[in-house]
Amino acid sequence: MVREIEFSRLDVRYERYRMRHRAVEAQLLSSIAENGIIEPLEGVDIRDGHTLLNGFKRWRCALKLGLKIAPYVSLGEDEAQGIVALLRASNDRALSLLEQAGFVDELKRLHQMSVTQIAEALARSKAWVSVRLGILGEMSPVVRQKLFTGAFPVYAYMYTVRPFMRINKVKPGEVEEFVAALSGKNLSVRQIEQLAHGYFRGPESFREQIRHGNVALPLEQMRRAAEAGDGCNAFEQVMLRDIEIAHKYMQRVMGKCHDPRLSTPAFHAQAHLLLAGLLGREPAFFQTVRQLHDRSGQT
Repeated sequence: MVREIEFSRLDVRYERYRMRHRAVEAQLLSSIAENGIIEPLEGVDIRDGHTLLNGFKRWRCALKLGLKIAPYVSLGEDEAQGIVALLRASNDRALSLLEQAGFVDELKRLHQMSVTQIAEALARSKAWVSVRLGILGEMSPVVRQKLFTGAFPVYAYMYTVRPFMRINKVKPGEVEEFVAALSGKNLSVRQIEQLAHGYFRGPESFREQIRHGNVALPLEQMRRAAEAGDGCNAFEQVMLRDIEIAHKYMQRVMGKCHDPRLSTPAFHAQAHLLLAGLLGREPAFFQTVRQLHDRSGQT
């Protein structure tokens, strides 16, 4: 049942679990200024008020406009049950992967629910729960804050930065330095990808430039390196494209390996055979690539 509530009675501590999107919020501000809050806020009822779980963008916009009340729907009187209700309906409310991870982590840490209990409550697999717990478990508080506030693109972190931790044994502290240095720079995903390659694989001088917030020079260096490739012969150009493709698909495969949608027996049977072939070539492949890398660095 929809009812009106006062903002002064709202507990908004779960705001840190929801992503910020400045452009979306700017559009929403204009809409609320013209039409008011149409879709109710959602939360759980507590003794002295309400704990907000969904509707933080609407709440922030309303505050900017000087509004003091909003339509509200209760998800119950228990926070854990409210979070479960929100997650179960997340397809309709479009919670991002990180938002889901934040709430799942809340259920495990503060509400003492096991992975099995969370999976059963959400009607999900234990793998679905474990993947989300694992994502947050490898994040430092600084990285998490940058992602949830929108200072660093989530897509760039998930599919460019995060794979380096798995392939290259990059330490969490290095990832934190990289994310912090590039946060708020309004860089494209492509630019972040270029800088990540130089930062995690390049010389110390390249990393120092990024640590000090000077991204213009490293980007220029990367641009010049790309232009230098125009002087390659036909075979070399094909080889460079092959290396780019290999890197691209390594990232794609790693990003999908823990997806709970990989569940059918037919898939696992075929994947087992294909991966056995890949793993059999791992030592020779990386030895050969390492030799080329070392040889290229000496020219």
